[in-house]
Amino acid sequence: MGSVNNASLPVTGAASFSPILRPRRIRRTSAIREMVQETRLTAADLIAPLFVKEGDGAPEPVGSMPGVCRLSLDALVAECRELVALGIHGIALFPVTPPALKNPRGSEALNPECLVLRAVRALKAAVPQLMIFTDIALDPYTNHGHDGVLTPTGDDVDNDATVAILAEMAVLHAAAGTDFVAPSDMMDGRVAALRSALDGAAYPHVGILAYSAKFASAYYGPFREAVGSAAAAGTSLLDKRTYQLNPANRREAIADALLDEAEGADLLMVKPAGPYLDILRELRDASSLPLAAYQVSGEYAQIHAAAERGWLDLRKTRDESLLAIRRAGADLILTYFAKSFAADLRRG
Repeated sequence: MGSVNNASLPVTGAASFSPILRPRRIRRTSAIREMVQETRLTAADLIAPLFVKEGDGAPEPVGSMPGVCRLSLDALVAECRELVALGIHGIALFPVTPPALKNPRGSEALNPECLVLRAVRALKAAVPQLMIFTDIALDPYTNHGHDGVLTPTGDDVDNDATVAILAEMAVLHAAAGTDFVAPSDMMDGRVAALRSALDGAAYPHVGILAYSAKFASAYYGPFREAVGSAAAAGTSLLDKRTYQLNPANRREAIADALLDEAEGADLLMVKPAGPYLDILRELRDASSLPLAAYQVSGEYAQIHAAAERGWLDLRKTRDESLLAIRRAGADLILTYFAKSFAADLRRG
């Protein structure tokens, strides 16, 4: 028997119109809507990005990111205890390196007592059940703000020299106790190099969350303010197009991500999330690995800015934006809304 098409049914007047297919039947009550909901989001699906700073002072607000602060080690530990109590299982840690410790090679990244490694050790001692993802890139440590060391001419990032440093960096992070190293640099071959270095140093259990489809996006400005890479370069508009993806290229993004999978990545990431849901969806179809998506600082800031002007509802827009990322295929979402979403979920 063929399918029924409402459009083919005779209509002699509004009173006599009675469609057989009524999709609204499954939207009629909140109970029905909840029963048939296809996509769900929980606190366990979220990873909270956090900024750690030197010293023991009060949390330092990031001006362009309402509600986000740079935290001292003590405050970081307290914050992570709260996150775990709310059901959030993971954080992504980013250090705010003092300007005096930055140089063209990002040498502080290889200091065994650098800020991020001390933070990892403190967190593992205080909140051992928390999963820690640490950033593997040189932009928090270089005085030019790029993700690697520059070529002799200074007009590009030296891919292979950078990868060698990142491999050393990953081993230091593993020794400190991180659960996943997260290369965000977009250098060619870095996942294979990190995997080889970790395995060779007896850290085969440490995972790799690869920033696999990271675009040269205009949405990163507030993050660069938060970690100070923008100040190092004198601008928030760093040109990273020789290593980050062209926002116009879909096929290239999928190819890069699948290359990371072949090199041994455990998790793949799309960044930013919201403007690149099509990439996330296509990667979900192309790979069976767990996928992460990073709702970046600019996405967070623009939602807050519009809400502050009364142009939209903050909570509803926050939740819709996160649900869309999850629906597109993300298993995990890095978001600065993690704590507020989890707290509201707990309150009901």
